[in-house]
Parts: sequence; structure tokens; C-alpha cells
Amino acid sequence: MRSTRWQWAAALALLVATGCTSGSDGRPEPTAPAPSTPVAAARVCDRPEAGPATAPAGAVAVDPGVVGDLAAKTKASPPNTTFWLGPGTHRLEADRYAQVVPKEGDSYLGAPGAVLDGQRTNQYAFGGAAANVTIRHLTVQGFVAPQNEGVVNHDSADGWVIEHTTVQHNSGAGLMAGDRQQIRANCLRGNGQYGINAFKSGPAAITRLVVEGNEITGNDTDEWEKKQPGCGCTGGVKFWAVNGADVRGNWVHDNRGAGLWADTNNNDFLIEGNVLEANDGAALIYETSYNAVIRNNTIRRNDWVEGRRAADRGDTFPYATVYLSESGGEPRVTARTEKIEIDGNVLEDNWSGITLWENADRFCNSPANTSSGDCTLLAKDTKQCTQPTIATAPLYADCRWKTQRVDIHGNRFLFDPSVVGCTARCGRMGVLANYGTYPDWSPYKGEAVAEAITAEQDNRWHDNSYLGPWSFVAHDPSRALDFAQWQGAPYLQDAGSNLRPRAGG
Repeated sequence: MRSTRWQWAAALALLVATGCTSGSDGRPEPTAPAPSTPVAAARVCDRPEAGPATAPAGAVAVDPGVVGDLAAKTKASPPNTTFWLGPGTHRLEADRYAQVVPKEGDSYLGAPGAVLDGQRTNQYAFGGAAANVTIRHLTVQGFVAPQNEGVVNHDSADGWVIEHTTVQHNSGAGLMAGDRQQIRANCLRGNGQYGINAFKSGPAAITRLVVEGNEITGNDTDEWEKKQPGCGCTGGVKFWAVNGADVRGNWVHDNRGAGLWADTNNNDFLIEGNVLEANDGAALIYETSYNAVIRNNTIRRNDWVEGRRAADRGDTFPYATVYLSESGGEPRVTARTEKIEIDGNVLEDNWSGITLWENADRFCNSPANTSSGDCTLLAKDTKQCTQPTIATAPLYADCRWKTQRVDIHGNRFLFDPSVVGCTARCGRMGVLANYGTYPDWSPYKGEAVAEAITAEQDNRWHDNSYLGPWSFVAHDPSRALDFAQWQGAPYLQDAGSNLRPRAGG
């Protein structure tokens, strides 16, 4: 955004305009959406807010001329200490494990021009288990975290606040996330794997995560999908098993892979007022997860790289910019909504639109479950998700993730194939599944899942506006439909919607 003051004013205006109110936990409750109009991008990287030019009263000053001064002074100081990093480049000791280990409640403030540089030697910048650490106005760069690990908050400690900080040109993830973490107004740029990896090992879940007003751009410079095809380990932000996240007002653009990707048993997401733009893959993937509100986002020019690659190899799957894979609304999992609500968004000149997908062969204990070892949030005893019990109620329903209760309305879908540069297999919407075949003990063989996702699981498009030569896919990849067929029996989608071809289209 153009300035920090403008950023927060715009965010407040957005909440007022959308009729957003707070629930008992302080998080916004979904209400009627505003009309779908483009939102402004959070231009943080070009205009980072400067930190204090002098050390605040009581702060410990850190000298950039003394190697290891930051880690040493942190170790020697009591909890709840504020550290002020003076202008210049700060370095840690020349050891890969020489990271700063904060104590409870420590704060780190960077002066204008303060940089913490890992010199391509140190793996991590800040780690340890201390809670409620704050980092502001600092540039963190040049660290070499391994795959799936992160540079800032390496150990996913709880309650950290990271604001007005630039985390750039590191390996691995720029940030890890812990419980109750707040990530606001940062520039997360050019990191080797992710801008943010919201993952916490062990039984403790990440809850009440806030990702707001950040610019997240150019991440996955190491192109992990080329190194490990199908790893699902790339993009701007990856969320794993997060229960409650507000993702608002971010500019997520030009990342290799997906922009935002929620994967495996996430729940209760509000994804609002973001600009998701020019990512190589989908703007948003919501996979094997539950209950979300996705509203008032501007989503444009995404999936051109991966969509074109799929089309060139003859893939008939409708590669989408918003991709829901085995994800849906579930009233038995507590959240601010019992649906996945997609409303008030503008989707312009993406490779395709929205795809709802369910893999008939993916369920608890199936070898086809790429979330190895994970089961749904509904199966209390996962050992029961095998034959013969999986074929009986309630396990038949509860042992698989379902794309259900998805409500897509009040969105604007604009598509000009001359802008996107495609002639086939683009500009599509889809609701479909594959023919179930695997494993041999699966109770979901045949067309049962395709019939369910298409006609029985309350997935609805309605009251949307389309401009351009859109087409539609239902039931399975072979069923290509025009708008009249999509609206007609037996699919009955997009009641109250309209489609206008472009001039000359």
C-alpha cells in the first residue's frame, strides 16, 4: 500500500464497507458482502516504514560493528528486554547454529538501515521456544534454512508479532508461524521456498493466526517442485493444520507455485481484501480442509505458467485460480461459518476460474492419500477407516474429506483469452471427481464420489456475473458444458447469474 497510515485506514474502511463485525473471540463474523470491486495492493516492499532513529529509553543498543553482538546481548539480558539494532549490517558468529535465541517477551527494533545478514552461513536468524517475542523494522536476509524450515521464528514459538520487517533472499521459508502469531505489514520477498510456512510440529495447533497487510512476492526461488515433483511444498504462504486464520489486505504476487495454499486439516479461515496476482500457479488452494470465508479479493492473471503447462501436455483437468480440493463446510467442526463461502471477489484474466474437486481414491488410510498419516477431523479412531468398517455409517462419510457446502455467489468473472494467451483448456469452471479405482478395498469405487460432489453435497454457484467465453466442466473431466447446459438440468448451477461474451467473442 502507499503508506502505512493509508494501509490501516484502508483496512478499517474495508471492514466497515463489508459490514464486518466482531464475535466473542474478537475475530470478524461473516455478514453480507459489499459489491465486488477491485482492492488496492499492499505495496510494502517499495515503501517500508522506518524504525526509530535512536534507541528508545531503556533499550539495549546493538552494535553492527561487533560480530555476534545481538545474540550475546540477548543471552546476557533478562526476559522482556527491548533491543535496538543500530544502522548498518549486523552479523552472527560464523556458525550455522549461531542464531539469536530470545527470552520471553523480548523485542527487537531496527533503526533505519538495520540489516541482519546470515552471510549464506547461518541457517536461522531467530529461534527457540520463548513466547511473545516482537520484531519490527528490521531487514533479515542471507540465511540458509533447510527445506521446510524457516529463518525467523524457526521453532514456531507462540505469540510472536512481526511487523514492518523485510525478510528476503533466504533459503527455506522466510517466516515460520506459531500459535497466536501476528504477521503485519512485512515484505516477504524472494525466499527460496516460502514467504511463510505456517507449520507447528507436535500436538499443539496453530490458532488465531493473523496475516495482514503484507507484500508476499517472488518466493520459491529454489523451485522445489522441479527438484521434487509433486511435493506440494512451494509458494507464497503454506498453512498446515491451522485452526483459525485471518488473511487480510495482503498483496501476494509473482510467486512460483501457488500464492496461498492451505493444506491438510485447516479450519476457520477468513481470506478477505487481498490482491492475489500473477502467481505461477493457483492464487488460492484450499486442500483437505474445512470452513472458510473467501470474500472481496482481487484475483488476476494467476496460473498462467502451470495452466499453460497442463494444456500443452493435453491435460483435460480444469486448472483453476481458486482450487478447492477435498475441502468443504462441516457443521461439526467449530468455525465462524459452516460453509466455504466465496463471494464478492473479482477474478480477472486468470487461466481459469474456480474448480471444486474430490479425489475418489483419497481418504483415511488410503495409499492415494498424499497427506500421509493424516486423517479427517471427524474420524475419532482412524484405525476404523479400513475394511470392513469403512463401508458402514458413519465411517463411510467421516473417513473421507469432502468438497461440500460450497457457496459461490456475487463474484465477477472476467476472461479475455487474448490477454491470457490461450486457445484451449482455459476460462473454465468445474465441479468434478475421478472414477474411483484404488485401493482394492475402497468403498468409493466407480462414480459414487463424482455423483455426490456434483449433485448431492450442496455445492452451488449462483448470482455471479461472467464476461468472456467461459465454459464449464461437471461430474468428470469429459463433461464439457456451455452456460445453458451448466444452468440446465441436471446440474442447475448459476441460477440468477448472467454471462456476456466480449465484443466480437
